[in-house]
Amino acid sequence: MTTYTGGCQCGAIRFQVSGDIKDSSICHCRMCQKAFGAYYAPLVSVRGTDFEWTRGERKKFRSSNFVERGFCGDCGTPLTYEAPDGMAIAAGAFDDPSAFPPVVQFGIEGKIGFVDHLHELPGHRTEEDAQAAPFLLELVSHQHPDHETQAWPPKELR
Repeated sequence: MTTYTGGCQCGAIRFQVSGDIKDSSICHCRMCQKAFGAYYAPLVSVRGTDFEWTRGERKKFRSSNFVERGFCGDCGTPLTYEAPDGMAIAAGAFDDPSAFPPVVQFGIEGKIGFVDHLHELPGHRTEEDAQAAPFLLELVSHQHPDHETQAWPPKELR
């Protein structure tokens, strides 16, 4: 059985999922756009798996009469979509989001037209922008690492 881990950006909330994950999707509906602050929401269903919160407790917002959205109350990371038919986790909250390529799109009536053309835009690595934004060369991340830790944040960040 495969085990996956993840959590929020600040590390206050962590989770573990054991089992087969097959349903990864993108939702373009306006409600998901607002919840994620993005053009769409990448979600991974954890129905039929062994899921547990291993650190912290998420806050929830009832975005409709049927759905609650879980997020970190400290850093704001979107974490869950919780509906009567099960829970999905934000793909980017997993330590390795590349393990969950989407297999279907939902809410396409809300899809923003340019989303299909994002891959056509020029791309630049972060360090290439250092001339315009020199602070990037001295950036020190306070983000939780993409693996389990005994405690977070480390003493030097407290």
